[in-house]
Amino acid sequence: MHVMKSIGFVGLGIALVGALGGAPVFAADKPVEDGSKIVITSPKDGDKVSDSFELKYDLTKGSQAAHAHVYLGDQYQKGFGGTFKSLTKGKHKVTVTGATKDHALLAATQSINVEVQ
Repeated sequence: MHVMKSIGFVGLGIALVGALGGAPVFAADKPVEDGSKIVITSPKDGDKVSDSFELKYDLTKGSQAAHAHVYLGDQYQKGFGGTFKSLTKGKHKVTVTGATKDHALLAATQSINVEVQ
């Protein structure tokens, strides 16, 4: 009986070492290159905009693209409806990045800088 418990602990130790080894935990940490392209069509980089403005972009879907994620600064805009509203005055970075159906990020991305007046 004692031997079986030891084997169980050894097995657990091996499993933990394997899980904690140098292999990345999430394979999606690196953006996937699938041939997708993102082009922000409006506003243009460097434009001066009001505190509310519409963002327009084209997503050319590659082999894995399903949709795009929009970021203001480094903040993901979950459920973004196409218009930024009531932004503070000053410079803001807007980024659009392609994503898979599972929300893994793709290499297709474009950023612009705008200045809210």
